[in-house]
Formats: sequence, C-alpha cells, structure tokens
Amino acid sequence: MIFDTIPVGQIDTNCYLIGDEKEGVCALADPGGSVERILKMVEKSGLRLEKIFLTHGHWDHVDAIPAILEAFPGLPVYIHREDLCPAGSADHHYKMLHKGENQRTYGEGDTVKVGSLEVRVLHTPGHSPGSVTLLAEEYMLSGDTLFAMSCGRTDLPGGDSYDMIASLVRLADLEGDYKVCPGHGEDSTLDFERKNNPYMKHALSI
Repeated sequence: MIFDTIPVGQIDTNCYLIGDEKEGVCALADPGGSVERILKMVEKSGLRLEKIFLTHGHWDHVDAIPAILEAFPGLPVYIHREDLCPAGSADHHYKMLHKGENQRTYGEGDTVKVGSLEVRVLHTPGHSPGSVTLLAEEYMLSGDTLFAMSCGRTDLPGGDSYDMIASLVRLADLEGDYKVCPGHGEDSTLDFERKNNPYMKHALSI
C-alpha cells in the first residue's frame, strides 16, 4: 500500500493519497484545494487516479474537485448522502458536488476497493450529518471527527454534539490500533487518543 498526504487549501486540509502499487491505481481523500499540488502528488506516485473519497462535504474538503474532474473526466466522487448539499441551500459551508456520472454515495458498512485494497466506511456524524471515517489497512482517515488530542466542532449547521460523542465512542471501541489521519493537523494513533484525548475520554465516561 502507498500512502501520502499534503496540506491543501486555505486552512491546510489534509489531502490523502491511498494507492495499490501492485495494480497501479490510487484514490484521493478530501482534495480541499491547491489542485496543482494534488495533481503533482498523484503524478509522483506513478499511479492512475481512479476515485475520490470525501469524509464530509464541507467546502475545505471539496474545493479542488471541479479542477480534478477537468483533468480526469468521469472520475467517481464518493460522499455520504447526508452531506450532499440540498439544491438551493444557502449554507456556505457546503458546496454542490458534480451531479450525474461522477457522483456516488457510500455509507455505514460499505467497502470500496482501490485496486485490491479495501476501504471500509464508518458513518461517524457529529461534525456534519454525513461525516464518515475511512479505514484502509492500518490507516484511519477520520476527517473532522477525530483530531490529535481534539475532535471536530459541532456548532456548524448540521453539527450535533450528541452524535459526536457517540462517534468518538464508536471509534474508541474499534479493535486494535490505527494510525489516525485527521482532516487537519498532525497524525496520531488510536491507542494514544484513547488514553489521552480529553474529548474521547469524556465520551467514554458518559
């Protein structure tokens, strides 16, 4: 498995590349801006881009998608249906995604393949109704649900603090350890967050 990341966009969203070297393909997660740098990351990998995954639909995680689709027409873009921006919505935190052949939805219990790699989808709302966490081998792409020593804010439209507590408990209860790769900031490990993250510890104490 090939795994890479760069901070992109106006507020340094972590954009991840997940690749299967044997089959020569890769996927991007949360391309939130800086399209030239993202495309260079793909080029550097030597892999063919075949999918885009979104942990949620906020603008800082999706901004590069239109430009990427210009370079890769027909590329499928996966998002939870609860985070699709409603037609006519005035909520500036969400962006309408490309409709038609590019749009795909995934949700709890789904598995999406990148070559022979399996990416598991966990529905982890709280930061947004359709937030998901993606598990790929030892990596956990936690979006804006779980951060190193913190968690995502719940005061934006669609946020819910009770859902966030349930999602943090859900992640803490997973078996084993994962490398936590959040939507912003430094990475961590699930074992470290279980023991030290005050928000996760609070969620587990309720």
